[in-house]
Amino acid sequence: MTGSKEGVFLVVGCGLIGSSLARAARRFRAAERVLVVEPDAGARAKVVELGIADEVAADVRELAPKADLIAVCTPPGVTVEATLGALAAARADAVVFDVAGVKSSVARGVAQGAGARAAAFVPAHPIAGTERSGPEAGFADLFENRWCVITPEGSAPEAARRVAAFWEACGARVASMGAAEHDALLAMTSHVPHLVAYALTATARAERGGVDGDVVRYSAGGFRDFTRIAASDPVMWRDIFLENRSAVLAALDRFEDRLRELRREVEAGDGAGMQALFASTRAVRAAIVAEGQETAAPDFGRPHHGAEPAGDEN
Repeated sequence: MTGSKEGVFLVVGCGLIGSSLARAARRFRAAERVLVVEPDAGARAKVVELGIADEVAADVRELAPKADLIAVCTPPGVTVEATLGALAAARADAVVFDVAGVKSSVARGVAQGAGARAAAFVPAHPIAGTERSGPEAGFADLFENRWCVITPEGSAPEAARRVAAFWEACGARVASMGAAEHDALLAMTSHVPHLVAYALTATARAERGGVDGDVVRYSAGGFRDFTRIAASDPVMWRDIFLENRSAVLAALDRFEDRLRELRREVEAGDGAGMQALFASTRAVRAAIVAEGQETAAPDFGRPHHGAEPAGDEN
């Protein structure tokens, strides 16, 4: 692994991503000390119990002045507020980054609220995760060989360099792009798939409420795979769809066009058309495996294969 070492690293919000970053910073020695700010008392107690950090507090103003590098790992809906609080409490030489799955609204909000201090902020998004949440859900190698996208249009070059180096030290591959490009790309690769998963999984509900027992009992692999990402944090995903609404709707239009096309082929009994489409989609899957973003092993990510859940990004 590459990247320079930070002195004191502070995580604000210790859920799946935050607790994984804290663990990774320790395991890979990306920082000398790890601090955590977690406002929820129960989660804070869990951080202490698990020994994730050297110091834990409820208020960012208590620990931010000690930090060289600060990661804001809150739900997207409060990321701007939390980032502004971290910037206000941090030293002038500290650098702050976030991990939200939406970049344009976060970058815009921080620029408007922080003024010149916004140069110390680097928007970032690790394309990694699972459907689990909480401090106990994290693990140190979550980011290993995964992409972390930074969108440093308004960031000082040295701030962007330090954030990229930190992610590389934690095992990630770093890419840089514009915030709007990131949001359009993730709408297609992550946000719309989650929206479809939520919609399809909702069909398991019986007409009179509750869960349809037969749908659950006889779930095939495809439906089970959809239910996995539909189990993701509802607050985080509500925020993502609200914050990235325009890009999600544009990607959803493309998906609906394909779905209508496929529906017409099913209605017409167009076997040749369906087969051609299905053959073309296998190439997409093969390319993802070749890129190292997935493995060709069957049922990848299931507990009985001895691996962490594959999950999805935040």
